[in-house]
Amino acid sequence: MTDAAQRATEILKEHRQSIDRLDAILVYTLAERFKHTQAVGQLKAAHDLPPSDPAREARQMARLDQLAKEADLDPDLAKKFLNFIISEVIRHHEKLQK
Repeated sequence: MTDAAQRATEILKEHRQSIDRLDAILVYTLAERFKHTQAVGQLKAAHDLPPSDPAREARQMARLDQLAKEADLDPDLAKKFLNFIISEVIRHHEKLQK
């Protein structure tokens, strides 16, 4: 292996270690978020409130769009990610109301 290839391999390893740490942060952050959304779902179920809140979801999408732009992240990717999370939260809330 050439020196350049060896250096590239080392840099790649460093990037992958950072990615692995960030993946762990994402998982733990999602777990914490879902703990709170489960509590919200239980509160909604106990008080016969609807499982979804379209007005809040729209505000969250606008907020996320702005955050994504500030972070130099593709806003469409951020919206897809939040849409997935919201759909999971609503699904959990609907389960709690049954």
